[in-house]
Amino acid sequence: MNTQQHGTADPRQRAGLRWIVVIATATLVFDGYDLVVYGTVVPLLLRDPSQLGPVTAGQAGALSSYALVGVMIGALIAGAIGDHIGRRRVVLVNIAWFSICMGLTSLATDITVFGVLRFLTGIGIGALVATVGALVAEFAPPHRANFYNAIVYSGFPAGGVLAALLALLTSDAVGWRGLFLFGALPLVLLLPAALLRLPESPKWLLARGHTTRALEVSRRTGVPLPDTASRTASHTASDTAREKTKVGFAALATRRYALATLLLGLMSFSALLLGFGLNTWLPEIMGRNGYGKSFSMVFLLTLNGGAIIGGLIASRKADRLGPGRLVAITFVLAAASLALLPLRLPLGVLLALVAVAGVGTIGTQVLIYGYVANYYDTMARAAGVAWCAGFGRLGGIGGPVITGAILGAGISTRYAFYVFAAVAVLGAAVTVFVPHRPAPAPEPATSAPVSVPESPTGGGVGALARD
Repeated sequence: MNTQQHGTADPRQRAGLRWIVVIATATLVFDGYDLVVYGTVVPLLLRDPSQLGPVTAGQAGALSSYALVGVMIGALIAGAIGDHIGRRRVVLVNIAWFSICMGLTSLATDITVFGVLRFLTGIGIGALVATVGALVAEFAPPHRANFYNAIVYSGFPAGGVLAALLALLTSDAVGWRGLFLFGALPLVLLLPAALLRLPESPKWLLARGHTTRALEVSRRTGVPLPDTASRTASHTASDTAREKTKVGFAALATRRYALATLLLGLMSFSALLLGFGLNTWLPEIMGRNGYGKSFSMVFLLTLNGGAIIGGLIASRKADRLGPGRLVAITFVLAAASLALLPLRLPLGVLLALVAVAGVGTIGTQVLIYGYVANYYDTMARAAGVAWCAGFGRLGGIGGPVITGAILGAGISTRYAFYVFAAVAVLGAAVTVFVPHRPAPAPEPATSAPVSVPESPTGGGVGALARD
């Protein structure tokens, strides 16, 4: 009997899932740190040409976008190969990739080298963002899938909190180079743990025809595999063959997923434009409105702290009510709070609005990743999350550039908030039209039903390194 149907999970599955969630969350904490730490050093780079040379507001926005262009490319590359070579390999390679690039960035001496290294760092980050959601979705019980995805993707705003705290407490001691060097720690902290404890998805192994390996991983982790004999009985051989040819991005272009893929991409575009625009420029905007460095960092902490708490709360409700409805609600909350931020309000009210804005922008993107990871079937899941992360990064690229252009032109900072509010309204409108998730497609057939015997010892995820 499939215990997931009754709201429980195999103890082996719970143990394995804990390791996956811990490793994936820690990875995204450093991803979020690497991207958000740049926003904490922008004021210094603008005012001190001895760091990287003279930097204008427009150049600062462009430097932020270089990393996001890399994120977009990395996400799309991961989507193109992740459904073919597996989730585990993509994660391992890119933990090493972005860590090394982040360490090298701390040594940059001019804008050009800094920008190139930010771009290369972004490639590794994008590949990880696009892959960990697909991995978690295939290990998590269906009734808690949105919640576990929210935990993992809350690592990103948690990284933003970490960046703001370290900048506030240690920047005078270690400088911006020390802050960037900190982002290289996953090479020695996370990569060894991932090598030992991160398994390949048994559902992916089965879908790619590696039945023996799928059975072994399923036996060790307790993740149930579908009874392929019963699932394929209602489909003709030609239907199954046609489904098998649609893997990765090719599946996204089918009638089954095309409209939803476009709309989910637009949702992500809107949320990431808001999240990266605010994370990059909020300290500078609040500084121009009379708040000192400490207060500016407090706003950044509040933005990301609100995203973490609000995203987790909303994800619990999303598992019961459906993620689409919650995403629309959080977008509306973002629009309202951003429209009110330009008003001269008491500090406590202002911080509350920034927290709500965090829920409706960065927190909304957390919900979107969970929504997307559970919308697609195994053969298209990595590509679907990659599309969401990659196409959405066009918004992430545009947010810092648009805001930098507004500030560089000497236009009042309140217009940046009005633009953000309008984008949030657009995101809410798009969400309404996403079609319901289609019925699961048949998995590739095997010669016999898949039966997973219980392991008397329960196995251990650590034994799965070879998978």
